[in-house]
Amino acid sequence: MGVAIDTRYEAGKNRSPRFSLINLGCRVNRVECDLMARELEDAGFTIGPQTLADVVIVNTCAVTGEAEAKTRKAIRRAARMPQHPLVIATGCAASLFADSLAGLAPNVHIVASKDEVARSAMAALGGPCAGASLPSRSAPTPTGRTRPGIKVQDGCDLRCSYCIVWRARGASASVPLEQVVAQVEGAVADNAREVVLTGINLGCYEHEGRRLPDLLEALLERTCVGRLRLSSIEPQDVDGRLVELMAASRGRIAPYLHVCLQSGSDSVLRRMARVYTSDEFASRIEHAYAAIDHLAVETDLIVAFPGETDAEFEESRAFCERMRFSHIHTFRYSKRPGTRAAEMPGQIPPAISAERSGIIRLLSDRMRRDRARSLVGARDLVVTQAAGKGVTGGLFACTLDRPVESGVLVPVRIARAAEDATLGAVVL
Repeated sequence: MGVAIDTRYEAGKNRSPRFSLINLGCRVNRVECDLMARELEDAGFTIGPQTLADVVIVNTCAVTGEAEAKTRKAIRRAARMPQHPLVIATGCAASLFADSLAGLAPNVHIVASKDEVARSAMAALGGPCAGASLPSRSAPTPTGRTRPGIKVQDGCDLRCSYCIVWRARGASASVPLEQVVAQVEGAVADNAREVVLTGINLGCYEHEGRRLPDLLEALLERTCVGRLRLSSIEPQDVDGRLVELMAASRGRIAPYLHVCLQSGSDSVLRRMARVYTSDEFASRIEHAYAAIDHLAVETDLIVAFPGETDAEFEESRAFCERMRFSHIHTFRYSKRPGTRAAEMPGQIPPAISAERSGIIRLLSDRMRRDRARSLVGARDLVVTQAAGKGVTGGLFACTLDRPVESGVLVPVRIARAAEDATLGAVVL
């Protein structure tokens, strides 16, 4: 769906068409951006800044009303660029609100399926430059990320009361295990030392009876990837087998879990239609802490959910402190039309929402500093992302005591923790 775009590239044109990517939303969106970028580069396109792009791809998000507003703003801004680029909107908001987004400007084209973006760009711009050569890359991904993500699952079968993503993404579906193994091997061949497994509901991975732990076992046994990392996962999927596998991997699975809490109050969790209690969450996380050395646990938290009282908020805040999170990704509830939560009574005023968000952010900063200090003296593996800088297994920024080239996995001893929770380390 969208408007017809005049062909502007003809055979024999002496330069490749340029493209730019704008990513909004989740980690899965970032991975999908890398995939689209690779497909376009393989077809002869060149990545560059938005101000010079012939085609701007906006990977949209619809998780909240605020996210949709940011999507619309990004599309309008791209469409108004002086070079009048083709703007391709794709992703969740494009799936849900195609007609509305297409009407934002005459040069906006809707391609709901991300698998079709590169083909649509080539068709609209007349195809790639004749004789275009593939680019040389200094990183495993076209967008420069040294820790490529691999999407192994998409969609969601849960129906949380605040969420519309299941409508945009559809039912849960998993990538065949053999295909994931091949993709990880390909990333390693492109010099990736760490690979991040991602999904809309990663813990729901299932293909021919094999679940996420089976996938991890296969990747550990059949590839030589230095380190695997899990992106966000639901509490109910942090089971004994997963924890045991992480603990036994000797660091090849990063000692890191991003477990989506959303609220530490059971009454709020019920209104959210989450499928666990705070006690169940705590039991699984405490088991993981006990089993996995130097484990870092991050979470997502929504504040000011409809009807959240002062007492419920305090219950949630205290629970977060008890869980010793290394970081809390804090979201102020934003009404998402089309969800049950949008119609609930007790919508919280913005001033209270902002106040509660500020309290949690301060708590998060303090807990992150505490966790960083607890790591001093520990040994870890750092993936370098620039000369002498990188990230630890627990996803802490780390400065090394001497320059090390980008994209290398190096053993270190943590020597200090700065006030901003950046670690300093000695290369071993």
